[in-house]
Amino acid sequence: MDVLHYKFSIELNDNNDTIQGMAQIVVFVKKGTRNLTFDLTGDTDNKKGMEAWGIIVTYPGIDKTKITDPAVLDAHVLPNDFIHKNDRLVVKLWRALTNDDTLTATIYYKGKPSNGLIISKNRFGKRTFFSDNWPNRAHDWLPCVDDPADKASVEFIVTAPSNYQVVSNGVLAEETDLPDNKKLTHWKEDVPVPTKVMVIGVAEFAVQYTGFVNNCISVSSWVYPENKAEGYYDYAIAKDVLAWHINYIGPYAYKKLANVQAKTMFGGMENAGAIFYAEELVNGNGSLEDLISHEIVHQWFGNSATEKSFAHLWLSEGFATYLTHVYIESKYGTDSLNNRMAADRETVLDFVRYTRRPVIDSTTAYMSLLNANSYQKGSWVLHMLRRQLGDAIFHKSIRDYYASYAGKNADTKDLQKVFEANSGKKLDDFFQQWLFTNENPVIKIKWKNIKKEGKVAITVEQLQNRLFEFPLDINLISGLGKNKAEKLLITKKTETFYFPVKYGILKVEIDYNTSVLADIVTTQIQ
Repeated sequence: MDVLHYKFSIELNDNNDTIQGMAQIVVFVKKGTRNLTFDLTGDTDNKKGMEAWGIIVTYPGIDKTKITDPAVLDAHVLPNDFIHKNDRLVVKLWRALTNDDTLTATIYYKGKPSNGLIISKNRFGKRTFFSDNWPNRAHDWLPCVDDPADKASVEFIVTAPSNYQVVSNGVLAEETDLPDNKKLTHWKEDVPVPTKVMVIGVAEFAVQYTGFVNNCISVSSWVYPENKAEGYYDYAIAKDVLAWHINYIGPYAYKKLANVQAKTMFGGMENAGAIFYAEELVNGNGSLEDLISHEIVHQWFGNSATEKSFAHLWLSEGFATYLTHVYIESKYGTDSLNNRMAADRETVLDFVRYTRRPVIDSTTAYMSLLNANSYQKGSWVLHMLRRQLGDAIFHKSIRDYYASYAGKNADTKDLQKVFEANSGKKLDDFFQQWLFTNENPVIKIKWKNIKKEGKVAITVEQLQNRLFEFPLDINLISGLGKNKAEKLLITKKTETFYFPVKYGILKVEIDYNTSVLADIVTTQIQ
């Protein structure tokens, strides 16, 4: 089945951590079935978890005049017609569905979230409610299909004590004062998004609207009143960062961007149109430019163009890492890019040397994927594509990939096809060696002046198990202002390259433009 739309009504209170929920879920059934299955965490050992207590299913084409049983008329699925076990909510349908049926399941539930919705106190001791769904923790407090491949539009209708403000995905549809010092807040996101980036934040906020990008995208900062001056200053740069990435990547999918100080367990969490940043990072130093750029890139890659499965997480985290480097390069110069890539290279080499895991990783321990492979090595893969294919083809491919998969799901093969179409080159070997192999090149280089023959010999030996193929830039430095740049194409276990030189070489500078992900040791032979 495919979920088309979620409408979550959530009631919060200050007396305890129990939430009351109603989820209206519109489902498109691709194949005939007598059951619907949703993810929902049940009771846990620590007395937390969700309890479904009633379900109503509205079927298409029901002729109510022919239903004689009042119970069936009022509730097409009765409360005892579902099973909630092993964190799965299986709804037994009143009648079998045919292919291409659409129905609405309304699920009434309650409980204390075991995860996903974090109810706690912020750094100033104030009570807060922040959802933190990544990677698959939405079902700890919401009945849903908790899979990045199943995207849906979403509404949140939150009833909470009136002292709180609520931020969420989409646009504000309603805010109404209720009796007993309560307030109803309704946010609505029409663009389908995966559950991992559906969100609510409920706290006492100070809110600053910093303006519009392209005259239509509202940008705002939601911070705690106690540090609002620092928060407003730190988040103010988001407006300019968003504008830069729109220009580089393509249209922004959402109608707003809220930057929110929150209780997320991550440094930043890229919730669609409502990015959460770890509360302790607000300091008034304006030091969040990198992080803000990273989370904004996710609005395109991860939120709109979403990986088909977490095995391809690099299509989210690698893109956010590298396009942040590209943004920083555009603002601060090429040296800043090269320095960042050099630092990231050391991080990747150390990580893969000891873990022996590939970037495309099918582990179900999703939190373990937040590692140097997904971030820095994914970034390096994009960097090497850019260096080998050229800036123009790289930039066009990034834009074309997003244009093709905005609002959809993609995997690594889909990205490869885009780069192949734009470059006219087969890239099977490139993607296989850098993304599906659990090691990186380890290169031993020896060079020697052969003065009698007027040339220099450079021997390259690959020490890792799998042979890699890649270009390697070198710079022959004579010390007389006669430096000579050359490109080696590395394809064999060991090979020697000869270059004519008029003068003896003082130094061979390897990978002088920071273009290859390899552990390289260079030695001169006398």
